[in-house]
Amino acid sequence: MESDLALFRRRLLRNPRQVSAIAPSSRTLARAMTLGLGPQSGRVVEFGPGTGRFTEAMLARGVPPQNLTLFELDDEFVPYLRQKFPEVTVHQAGAETAHERVETGVHTVISGLPLLSFPRTLQEGILTSAFRLLRRGGMLVQFTYGPRPPVPESMIAELGLKVDRGFKVWANLPPARVYRFRRT
Repeated sequence: MESDLALFRRRLLRNPRQVSAIAPSSRTLARAMTLGLGPQSGRVVEFGPGTGRFTEAMLARGVPPQNLTLFELDDEFVPYLRQKFPEVTVHQAGAETAHERVETGVHTVISGLPLLSFPRTLQEGILTSAFRLLRRGGMLVQFTYGPRPPVPESMIAELGLKVDRGFKVWANLPPARVYRFRRT
């Protein structure tokens, strides 16, 4: 099996706009993104897992593989994820369709998607799908490299979301900040 880094670099060179990162997420960022998850968390959905760094962190925290569902579009990442995590459900589909494929009542949605680089309609579709899946009190966890939330303020207000600005993860290239979104 090809290494995570080799696959990431190859996909970055072939489709930089879709990968939209200069390096794979660090283990430190993965731990920050999955903070609070564990064996009793219930079902978790991941958007844009890439090579599976956040997936690995969730499994390491004790989330059972049968409780994980991944949504990835990339033609090479999907078979790689299926081979690497054979007990995890992997859909080759856009995150905006997740609510059509997963039963509601999800505890957490973890997103590695570059939301700010997407058109507004796609951002809305992804966020709407995530919050249709989530149980009451559930949250969407998203990171960004920039100084502002990874969702425009106007969309946060329109969707009735509360944003918890997490801490900055300096041990990532580039440094990233984790945000947690909930319905108000």
